[in-house]
Parts: sequence; structure tokens; C-alpha cells
Amino acid sequence: MTISLLILSLLAFLTPMILSRFKGLLIPTSVAEIIVGIIVGKSFLNLIEINSILESISTLGVILLMFLSGLEIDFSIFKRNAAPLTPLAIKKAQAEPQISPVKVAIFAYLFSVVTAFLLALAFKLSGLFANITLATILFATVSLGIVISILKENELLSKNYGQTVLLFAVFGEVVPMLALTVYASLYAGKGSKLWLISILFLLAGFLFKQFRSFFKIFDHINKATTQLDMRLAFFVIIALVLTAEYVGAENILGAFLAGIVFKLIEPAAESQHKLDAIGYGFFIPFFFILTGVNLDIPSLLNSPKTLLLIPLFFLAYLIAKLPAYFGFRMRFKNKNALAGSILSGTTITLVLAVLTVAQDLNAISDQQSGAFLIAGILTCLVCPLCFNKLYSPEPEDLKKTDVTIIGANLVTVSTARHLDKGWYNVQMYTDSEKNFSTYNSETNLSLLPGLSIDCLLDKHIFDTDILLLSHHDYQVNYDMALAAKRHGVPRVIMRFENRDPLTTMSDELRAAGVEYYSTFAINVGMMQAMVESPSTLQILTRSDCRLYEVVVSNARFAGMEVKDLPFINEVTISRIFRKGRPISPHGNTEIELGDHILFSGKGDIVPKIRALLEKLNE
Repeated sequence: MTISLLILSLLAFLTPMILSRFKGLLIPTSVAEIIVGIIVGKSFLNLIEINSILESISTLGVILLMFLSGLEIDFSIFKRNAAPLTPLAIKKAQAEPQISPVKVAIFAYLFSVVTAFLLALAFKLSGLFANITLATILFATVSLGIVISILKENELLSKNYGQTVLLFAVFGEVVPMLALTVYASLYAGKGSKLWLISILFLLAGFLFKQFRSFFKIFDHINKATTQLDMRLAFFVIIALVLTAEYVGAENILGAFLAGIVFKLIEPAAESQHKLDAIGYGFFIPFFFILTGVNLDIPSLLNSPKTLLLIPLFFLAYLIAKLPAYFGFRMRFKNKNALAGSILSGTTITLVLAVLTVAQDLNAISDQQSGAFLIAGILTCLVCPLCFNKLYSPEPEDLKKTDVTIIGANLVTVSTARHLDKGWYNVQMYTDSEKNFSTYNSETNLSLLPGLSIDCLLDKHIFDTDILLLSHHDYQVNYDMALAAKRHGVPRVIMRFENRDPLTTMSDELRAAGVEYYSTFAINVGMMQAMVESPSTLQILTRSDCRLYEVVVSNARFAGMEVKDLPFINEVTISRIFRKGRPISPHGNTEIELGDHILFSGKGDIVPKIRALLEKLNE
């Protein structure tokens, strides 16, 4: 027992390190771990002795795997189309196809389920595999974790294409999971108690209601010695897994629901990282490796029927997803629709869980289970490779930010001219004929007949990403700022020179989300900064080294430490603003999505950094 545990721990440690040296192979880590298990297990070296302790670790592995699968679902995808659109969002949506990723994914998955059933029926009629329901469930599964990793690597998660394929994978995990629960209950003769499963969902809803505000107060009550987020996570897992077993459902359904509940509670990114560390750092690798250990390849290959089933099951996994092409084609070009349907053929995670349940029910033989498993491993080797070969991303420059400036003067005109034309579309307006004649030859400036709200709406002034108000009359700026926020402008920045200490205008602006400044406050702050930090003046005045800010939108960098950023040797990061709070970064500080990074460096490096960090891939 001790030697087997030591060997498995060493293999779990070495496998990803070895895999990293062969990046061109594109083999998912889970598949590599199964292959390693095959080598050291019954098939070849037979170094591992299975016992109750290893079986318990493996069981915990599959439970945590299903929990983390539920935790990976991004439920905001389902809400994006329900949010009220701002005028700018409506304007931008007019150029896009109206059919939503949710509808495309639903149609695509329905096509696949029908095909999976027809394939299962064909296996039944041919006498190769008689259990139609089980085969349909297996052919309809999709490996959500692998699909997510491939989409992340290709920076597709925040694009409509990535969202659609991701939703298809979510359906490919949720629907078979529910179908497996019903099937297992009926097969075990517990159909009359199937209604008890509703208790599981009621408990999940109750836990969500009880703890949905947990992370709002988490920072105030947590300590390093308590780790309350981990205690809550495992309480939810244990409660739902035990309830699932008690009502006759599968424990993996309880674990999956636990992941969904914890995701809806909106855990901090740090909490998700810790759960990933516990699961993927120890328990889950044991599950995958032991899956390979228990697989007896020589025995399977001795059976002519199994040799026939492996390629047939492999083709069935792929063919079942190919009709998704007709769903994806409703919105995407043919080549990418085919790439998405092939990537969706990737299946291993839920297949392992389904086969484990089916073997416990004696609904499938070891030879048939092995054939399904080997075919699933083959999909993980072939499908990602085909996707990367087929998918043809269109050149995607970072979307330019629309900036509208009202008020033409030396400062605003100079600001407009210095904003990077590759990143900003700048339009300026003024109601002063004198200022218009002075500056119209220097920038993109238009003359307005007035600055009434009706006039601004008529000219579509509020259809912008950033509105900068620099009129000399602070009352005019104030009225325009509040109107802009009411009409959905994301960022409003205004010059506010009111010096009346009794006014509540600043409070109203702050409550509305308006960013305001006064030239006096800026001058005082700048002078203070120059006294306290002499390098501030150098940073702000040197042409080859300035202060910049980027917002992290690329999920590739989420969880990456500052010292590992590919451009870290070319810049100096001075501050990171996270949810409005400043952080003094050090080498081990982990980057999170939404971080505002302030850095100094040469101007020629800025486009590269923005292209990396601000590329949407959430």
C-alpha cells in the first residue's frame, strides 16, 4: 500500500512536467494521466496494488472533478442577452446576427442528442451493444473541462463563437448527468422513488439562499487559520453528495450540483484557485491514473468484438456531434462550424463517471466499458488537434474605444491629439463658434447649436464608451453628466470646479458613478507627488517612459504571478487596482480578471501589452 501510494504521488507530480516538454502534442493532462496509469497498471508494468485507501482517494477524485466541473460553468452567459441594452449597446448589436449563442447551442445539442439515439439504436440492431439508453447517454457527453481549456488557449471564451461552443459543452455535461441519474434509478428498480431526487434540488436551492451573501462578508470574518471558504465548499459538497446517495441519485450528481451552488454564491477568485489546487493538485490525478491502472489493455485486445467496438465507439462519439454543425452554421462560417462540432466530440470526464455507475449496476461488461473508455481517450487526442487545424480566427485587433469630448480648449485638444489612434476613436464637440474656428483644423471637432439634453440626444452624443466633459460652466457639465449616466454611458469624466462647500452635487455625482476632477485638486496632488516621489515628474515628462494603465480581460493571465508576465522585464508595475482597492504588487502577486494595472515603460511596448492583457477572453 505504501509503495503504491508513493508511486502514484510521484507519477501525479511528474506527468504534467513531462507533458510540458511536448507542447506540440496537445494532449490534455487528464488523458496523459490515464495513459501513465495504463503503463504502470495491469496492462504493462503492474506496479500498483489497488486497496481501499486508493479506492477512497479515487472516489474523492471523481467527486471533486464533478464539483469543479459545475464550478466552471459561467452562468453570466445565460444573462447577457437579458440585460437592458444601452443606446451604445443597441447600436453595436445591430451589426451582429440576432440569434443568440444560447439558441444556437440548444439547436446544435438537440441535433446531437437525436443522432446519439439513432447511433445507439444502430448498435442495438447490429447486436454490438444492446443498451440503447446507456449508449445514448455516452454518445451525448462532452468534456466541459477540455473544451474550456482549448477555447482559453485560443482566446475564444468571450467571443460569441466561444460562448456558443462552451454552452454546447455545458449541455453535454448537464443533460447526460441528469439522464444518468434517471437511468440508474430505473435500472436499479427505484423508479417509484425517483421523485425523491427533487429533495436534492430543493436542498441545493436552500443552500444557495442561505449562503448567497457569504462572500460579501467573507473578507471581514476569514482568517488564515480558519479558511472559511474551503470549509463552506466542503460542507456543500458533503451535504449534497450524501443527500444524493440517500434519495437514490448518483453521488456525482450531488457533487455537480454542489459546484453549481458554490459558483452561484460567487466565490472569490482566490477561493476557486484553492479548490483547484486541492482537486487537481492531489485527488483528481489519482482518479485519472487509477482509471488507467484498472484498464487491462491486453485482455481487451484479445477479444475480437472489443477490437471492433473501439473504432466504432470512437466514430460514434464524433458522428453524434457532427450534426451540431447545422446548429453552429446558423451563426458562424462553415469551417468554424465544423471545427466546433469536432471539438465537441471530445469526451472523457463524464464518460468515466457514467462507466463507473454502469459497472456498479452491472449494466455493462468490462470489455464494453474498456472499449468506451479507450474510444473516449482517442477523442481527446484527435479532436483538439483537428479543431486547431480547422479553426480559422479572423484577425482581431483590439476594439477601439469611442471617446467623446465636450469642450474645446488647449488641454482637451492636446489630450485628443495624444490619445493613441490605434486604440481610441475621438470625437470632440463645442458650442463656442470662437473655439470651433480656433481648433477645428487640429482635431475632429464639430460645432453644436447648444448643449441641451435634447440636442445631445439628437446628435447621438451619448452613444460612446467614454464621455469627457470639460465645459467652462460646471453646472452644464453636471447636468450633462447625470443625463449621460441615465442614458447608459459606461464612463463619464467631468471637470467640476464648484467650490461651494455646502453643495450636495459631488455626492450626487459620486452616487451616479460619475468620475469628476478639478484643476486645483490635480495641481495640488501632482505637486505633492513630485515632493514625495521625485521620479513622478520624470515619468510624466519623459517622452520615452510614461505611466500607462491596462485592464486585464484575457483569462490566459488569470492566476499568473506578476514575475511570470511575458513583458515584466520591460516595464515597472507600480500599482494594481482590484475592485477599487490599490494593491502594492510583488513578484508572487497573482493577476485576476478585471485588475487595473498601472505601469511605466517605453511607449512602443504598450500596444503589445494591451493586445495581450485587454483581449477579451473571459
